[in-house]
Amino acid sequence: MERPELAATHALPIDEAALFKYLSQHLPGFEGPLTVRKFAGGQSNPTYKLETPKAEFVLRKKPPGTLLPTAHMVDREHRVLSALSQTDVPVARPRLFCADTSIIGSEFFVMDYVSGRIFWDPGLPQLPAAERRALYKELARVLAALHKVDYAKVGLADYGKPGNYFQRQIKRWASQYEAAKTDPLPEMDSLLGYLQANVPSDDSVALVHGDYRFDNMIFHPTEPRVLAVLDWELSTLGHPLADLAYSCMPYHLGSPEREPLAKLAAQPEHGIPSEREFIADYCAFAGREPNLDLRFYLAFSLFRYASIVQGVYKRGLSGNSSSGSDAVQYRSRVVKAAETGWALVR
Repeated sequence: MERPELAATHALPIDEAALFKYLSQHLPGFEGPLTVRKFAGGQSNPTYKLETPKAEFVLRKKPPGTLLPTAHMVDREHRVLSALSQTDVPVARPRLFCADTSIIGSEFFVMDYVSGRIFWDPGLPQLPAAERRALYKELARVLAALHKVDYAKVGLADYGKPGNYFQRQIKRWASQYEAAKTDPLPEMDSLLGYLQANVPSDDSVALVHGDYRFDNMIFHPTEPRVLAVLDWELSTLGHPLADLAYSCMPYHLGSPEREPLAKLAAQPEHGIPSEREFIADYCAFAGREPNLDLRFYLAFSLFRYASIVQGVYKRGLSGNSSSGSDAVQYRSRVVKAAETGWALVR
């Protein structure tokens, strides 16, 4: 299934005439006419499909309104895509970056459109069991490939601050959460205290995605192969086990529509690997010992996720979210993530 789309840009519209003029002057080979449609879903950087008779592209821009510090940095997304296009990590080809906010009201970048399958439910209900296992192995393989990238060699030595990753990240997301806080949530306070007191001594550094999950992948139409990893907004230099733990969150955290993935994985006929099996696949591809204790890393991932979603919720209350008023439903996700994280470590 492809990412769902709206028929027009009535949600967070952009100046199509100004965009067409700019692309005609700056994107080699670009020819109109141009049709712009906003992708539905997504709560961060508004994303649009650009259709022309000869080619299709994707545009990512900052959302409107007052934004939290260090959030929605589309220039970083463009930079990391440009760097990774030189590696084995599959990404959409970046075409241009525009820092001139007078064109469509904010910074934006354009990349190639990649056609394929996106799976919104990590349980993969539309697929037979045998295919599910293969897709999870591919998910682990690509994550390991990312963490093995020589980030300095591809020009990303200054993409983040190496060392003290968790101290900096805990401080950052605690600050982001406080800036977006709307209601008291004791579990978030308790989780923050645990994280501050239990930072691991291992200070490994790799290029990390920050939001690595099934629905940020475009898979080949028929093969268990990733064609492009999407949404690099949260990427940085960081600890690879933070990325791994984040990708394991569906095993622990369900949603209103589905139970935690661990319940499906407990039934072998479903073909979903257990969390331990998924971790072992990653370790085999990454060259790591498989006996990892991810408790701290999972707690951190849940705290960070709750902080991010709290920001989505607050933007929804103010009417500035990418997908409109539905964002106000996200408060329950914040609560559930905080409760799950605290239950994991207390």
